[in-house]
Amino acid sequence: MSVRRGPFWDGVGGRAPMPRAARTLGLEFLATDPEQGTIELAFTATEDFTNPVGNVLGAFLSAMLYDTVGPALLATLGPEEFQSTLELKVTSTTRPAPAGSPPEDASSAARATWPS
Repeated sequence: MSVRRGPFWDGVGGRAPMPRAARTLGLEFLATDPEQGTIELAFTATEDFTNPVGNVLGAFLSAMLYDTVGPALLATLGPEEFQSTLELKVTSTTRPAPAGSPPEDASSAARATWPS
């Protein structure tokens, strides 16, 4: 199997540095499967992202979602292709998000689907 190249795959493969915004958000690539079109990411929210009661501010959660959708799309593009976001709507949350690392089983923490 050949090595995939391009801004996204070079970052995943450690051949390019992680973007600074992604580093700030504590982004970590857990798994990618180009054949299945899936990507699994985790974020570590620091205390710097919280309100006075210790919950992560919605703007940081939105940034994490934004930094999930972008790589998910990039994983489907060719090596010289890139994407731009025209609009991102985050309309509701179901519960507060505490600071810290994601739980061991975060499979239900966030889920996004779109038609292929």
